[in-house]
Amino acid sequence: MAERSELTGAERAAVLLMSLGEQEAAAILKHMDPRDVEAVGLAMAALPTVSKDKAGNVVQSFLQKVDSGDAFAVDKPEFVKKVMAASFGKQRGELMVDRILSGGGSGAGIDALKWMDPRAVAQLIGDEHPQVIASLLAQLDGKLAAKIVPLLTEKQRADVLMRIATLEELPQSALQELDQIVGKRAASGAQVTSRRIGGTRTVADIVNAMDRETSTTVLGQIETENAELHAKIKELLFVFDDLVDIDNKGIQAVLREVSSDVLSVALRGADPVVAEKIYGNMSKRAAEILREDMEARGPVKLTEVEAAQREIVTIAQRLAEEGTIILGSSAGEYV
Repeated sequence: MAERSELTGAERAAVLLMSLGEQEAAAILKHMDPRDVEAVGLAMAALPTVSKDKAGNVVQSFLQKVDSGDAFAVDKPEFVKKVMAASFGKQRGELMVDRILSGGGSGAGIDALKWMDPRAVAQLIGDEHPQVIASLLAQLDGKLAAKIVPLLTEKQRADVLMRIATLEELPQSALQELDQIVGKRAASGAQVTSRRIGGTRTVADIVNAMDRETSTTVLGQIETENAELHAKIKELLFVFDDLVDIDNKGIQAVLREVSSDVLSVALRGADPVVAEKIYGNMSKRAAEILREDMEARGPVKLTEVEAAQREIVTIAQRLAEEGTIILGSSAGEYV
């Protein structure tokens, strides 16, 4: 296989870790976020041919950054804020920064949940009081929580999401109890007395990451139980069909960040109005190529279509949080 001129960030990390050896690499990986571990692991497995010189350049570049001290001579809180905002958008980034800078991540037990299979998590916490389940899920990534909620009982789902929506902060003592629930000792020396968690934004993130059938059912249950809360959550939701409400400049900004493969799957079965909105913001030739690709691809599973649509929705939400585009009824002229 021919060597590429440039390596991706994940590939550079993979080269560095492989250069360090198994034990050192393992020691580093255990401190990384599961999503980052997965990205680097995939990069390791699919790493293209890398010459000895290029591998040396990766290691040398890393050493130069450490030697220069630039990586450490920064305003750390401000650095964290900027990185989180760039990675997750302003709103979600601020929530994550609040959690990090107010005393670190969740305790060891809660933190362990993100490494577990969703079914194992659901089995572990399913018999707990809905308020306990809500407090635990509110501290997990929305995508992981979205896999766990459908595994709860039908009665629990809406109840738990409504509780998450009304959560504001959790005493540190309660966090310690939650750690014990998942079988780990509570972290000692915590610096804070409470932490912001939950809220309608968290529920919207979870619902957006669910499959369409489950999210529709759960939202219907919430509306029956609490119409006012349902309305607040609904305001924060953004689904694929809502792309039609974004102005042309915004659609073009979204399309610049979506691969043609994802787009060709997402448009399968899409509302014709949405599809035309997208085609209308592409060059004639690009739209023709996309249609040809869709025809050549053949049948696609509904789960794949929904996953592709959620990926585009996530991109649109991030761009909205960054202020690049405007979503919903407020979309219109840029100022």
